[in-house]
Amino acid sequence: MAAGALRRSIRQSLTVARRDFIATVFTPTFLIFLLSPLLTIAFGAMGGVGASRMTQSVIDRSKLVVLTAPDRAAAFQAADAQLRPVFDRGDAPPPIEFKLPEPNQEAQARSLIGSREGDVDAVLYGALDAPHILYGNGAASEANYLAALADQIVRNDRIGSPAPLSKAVKTRIAQTQVTVGGHGTAAFMAVMAIFLLTLFLAGLTIGTMAEERNNKVIEVLAAAVPLESVFVGKLVGMFGVALLFVGFWGTVVTQVTSLLPAGMAAELMQVAPAVGKPMFALLFLVYFVMSYLLVGAAYLILGAQASTQRELQMMSLPMTFVQMGMVGLASAAAASPGSTVALVAAIFPFSSPMAMAAAAANSPSLWPHAIAIAWQLLWVSVVIWLGARWFRRGVLKSGSGAKRSKGG
Repeated sequence: MAAGALRRSIRQSLTVARRDFIATVFTPTFLIFLLSPLLTIAFGAMGGVGASRMTQSVIDRSKLVVLTAPDRAAAFQAADAQLRPVFDRGDAPPPIEFKLPEPNQEAQARSLIGSREGDVDAVLYGALDAPHILYGNGAASEANYLAALADQIVRNDRIGSPAPLSKAVKTRIAQTQVTVGGHGTAAFMAVMAIFLLTLFLAGLTIGTMAEERNNKVIEVLAAAVPLESVFVGKLVGMFGVALLFVGFWGTVVTQVTSLLPAGMAAELMQVAPAVGKPMFALLFLVYFVMSYLLVGAAYLILGAQASTQRELQMMSLPMTFVQMGMVGLASAAAASPGSTVALVAAIFPFSSPMAMAAAAANSPSLWPHAIAIAWQLLWVSVVIWLGARWFRRGVLKSGSGAKRSKGG
């Protein structure tokens, strides 16, 4: 009898799951949902380009000023040519402008820093063996560069030439071994990927729940199927949608990376998990499943407790804050593998999937994942069991399914 009831419950849950999966996937709006990351990337790229251009315009207007006689300008230019190649293009100091010194050089320097005619970051004046440098807010590095220029000129004067004393032979070596930094980058990317996917897809769950509460579909389901089966079926159905989403974008990402320029592809090769890519892909999928089931069950519980859209939004806000806290904890664990923070993040149920995905990227050990997966399965079972009861209580409290017979 118990086996028959279990089979009936599984069959009813799968019926609800199939209904939710088809109702979500086979609609025109799902295509928009599936491609929504492209819109996010596009808007982010446009914002990044705008911010980059704004920053570049500020950099282009910036300059350094040296108060010196015209005959010493050549020495500054020679020293600048020696030191500037040390910097990357984006980190290079602003160009240098030369001005004739006035009787009161300090007052002249102060007026240049505070003038509106141009963005003067720093001004150097006085004897080069003891130069005075005035600089504005956030221009300490520019002031350090002017100090280094003065020191280089003094050195050149003492040896009698601005020519370099040595000529290095530089040979680029292709780095094939993944470093600890590459593992750390992979760990952080794993944390963020699970967090963003879970947040994005769990939001779909609570949105579907709100829609069905408004159009009374949940009442029809509650009259035909036990509410516990409705809960499990909805969770499984939305999980199927999540797997479809992850599978689609996982395929896209793997194909796009093969089309990247050789230099960028070589840099990405340095970002790799310690357990190996095939094993990491399997562990990442398992931990995503755990995270989604935990968070998805929590969102379904919240959706059942709310009777209006406003209540639903207010109740989901704390859950979002909890997720932000969990990603912060997991990120700290990714940055400090083997620490107390990493252990706490691995034990706490909602941060454990992200923390253990980061651990797979940082360490080649596999035995901790067997323990972690068993621990997370326990919590997933507890949350789903409790969630089914709270889901039933919340739906019945709002009036849905109140007329259902006990024999169901």
